[in-house]
Amino acid sequence: MVAADTTLPEEGPEAPGLDAGPGRRAPERTCIVTRVTQAPDGMIRFVRGPDGSVVPDLRAKLPGRGAWVSARRDVVALAVRKNLFSRAFKGPTPAAPDLPDRIVAALRDDLRQAIALANKAGCIVAGFSKVEAAIGGHPGAIAVIHASEASPDGRRKIASALHRRHGEAMSRIPIIDDLSEDELDMALGRGHVIHAALVAGAGAAGCLSRWRRLRSFESAAAATEEPDLARIGRIDQASR
Repeated sequence: MVAADTTLPEEGPEAPGLDAGPGRRAPERTCIVTRVTQAPDGMIRFVRGPDGSVVPDLRAKLPGRGAWVSARRDVVALAVRKNLFSRAFKGPTPAAPDLPDRIVAALRDDLRQAIALANKAGCIVAGFSKVEAAIGGHPGAIAVIHASEASPDGRRKIASALHRRHGEAMSRIPIIDDLSEDELDMALGRGHVIHAALVAGAGAAGCLSRWRRLRSFESAAAATEEPDLARIGRIDQASR
């Protein structure tokens, strides 16, 4: 819940929500909106651009002092509405009204790039029959990817395959359906990708991490922990 008190302390190297650059960032930061201190993984860093405007620094690597905001759309929107970036940076720092939408676009692009890297590492299989085979194979799919345009029938058939393999534990398998067919085509370098699956390997964890960050920012329901593959394996063995 957003705190009513958004008064900021004087700017300085130790000021909550501010830092003196990526190299000197403390283990935790304080949101300039909620005043809640938390790990940077759950936040977004912003810097003041050359033109004085607010620039989101999703990878927390841009030079200069940064202001930190909880990685949620509603909190960023409140920072824009209350002009908290100007207060944080001690000077006019205009934030565009569409800043939350720009962040979503950047997070979607991050997810697309993560899927592309996972694909290059051999961690993505695409095509309905290959997804079904991955779900039923060993060690199995650790996430299912649907294009946002995927039909209800296709989704239902994939869900049935998950249920056959995992039973009630299927709820632990993330369903990534945030990207369009065009975005998946671009990520995988092929056309008409509607269904795909993520399997364990290099790049898989990063892919899930970027998906969770996008879902968290949009305040959508997302798994908060990695799939319990050992538990799923035990259930699978017991069902045979």
